[in-house]
Amino acid sequence: MIICIFVGARPNFIKVAPILRVMEAAGVSHSLVYAGREDDPTLEPSLFDDLQMRRPDVFLGVDCENLNELTGQVMSAFERYLQNHKTDAVIVVDDLASTMAAAIVTKKQGIRLAHLVAGTRSFDINMPKEINRLVIDGLSDLLFTAGIGGSSAATREGAESSKIYMVGNILMDTLRFNHQRMQRPAVMDELGLEDGSYIVFTLNRKALIDNTDELRGLMVSMMEHAGDKPVVAPLRKRAAEAVERIVSENPQLFKGLHLVSPLGYLDFGYLTAHALGVVTDSGNVAEEATFNMVPCITLNSYTEHIETVKTGSNVLVGEDSVLLGEEMTRMVAGEWKHCAIPERWDGRSAERIVQILREVCQG
Repeated sequence: MIICIFVGARPNFIKVAPILRVMEAAGVSHSLVYAGREDDPTLEPSLFDDLQMRRPDVFLGVDCENLNELTGQVMSAFERYLQNHKTDAVIVVDDLASTMAAAIVTKKQGIRLAHLVAGTRSFDINMPKEINRLVIDGLSDLLFTAGIGGSSAATREGAESSKIYMVGNILMDTLRFNHQRMQRPAVMDELGLEDGSYIVFTLNRKALIDNTDELRGLMVSMMEHAGDKPVVAPLRKRAAEAVERIVSENPQLFKGLHLVSPLGYLDFGYLTAHALGVVTDSGNVAEEATFNMVPCITLNSYTEHIETVKTGSNVLVGEDSVLLGEEMTRMVAGEWKHCAIPERWDGRSAERIVQILREVCQG
């Protein structure tokens, strides 16, 4: 049995690292293929050391802004890979254009396809990622879901129950494995931050970054309701530039906002785990906050993992600055809702995935 794990972007590595560890321990033959370039700037040098995993075996070298062009280039490059490497099954992760491209090629080559974090839905067909999810799940032979919500979505869309496996949230495998390795980042000492005394702000969603008026309203509300709590924002280039433009309009209002360079996985993990609260538009960050039981406000009207809201520490405010202010007030006052860790966030998802693959591929 030879398994190919296809990765489309940096966040995917965090989810496949535990699968690689389990496969290596079990002696399962596998390869790791990355859609991008070897010198991809989003892959900081410390990433693979932090995750204790090897670099990809193959870099397809695709680097393209236009999603349709990217899809075509990944399909062409991954098809060549599969034609030259015996593969019994391909695992694809999440919902990127590159993920969909790899899924299509896999099925055209007659190879078994497994989708990690299947069944996630926004129910907004105008979102490109929603289309990707529907296509990938529709093609997949094995749908590995994170929770009951994902399994229910796949069932409602007609997936055979024999294809659906609720393996739990793979992100928790990485968090649990690295929990004791998280390290206090130097920037905390530079800013004089004490554990539990600051708020972390992250921004990644393109639609929000590009909507200056909406982003301004949210940032103003956040700072007005943060009180005397400093807000730390480790942002990447486009997000940092958008935030800097808004800060320059009213430096006094934003004096408590500290823009810092992006952090490595272990540094960022410590920063968010020891925060008073988190304000984010990232589903992954909200999941990590739920695991750490740190209050989290998500700047989105939906979440692909509703258990972070129903069971965990997450609250959705959309792009509503008034609602954000109300939740910020609760966060700063220490009046957050009761929360717990959702079902099957036990750090054993990778074990379940590898066991299922062995049974299906060798059965």
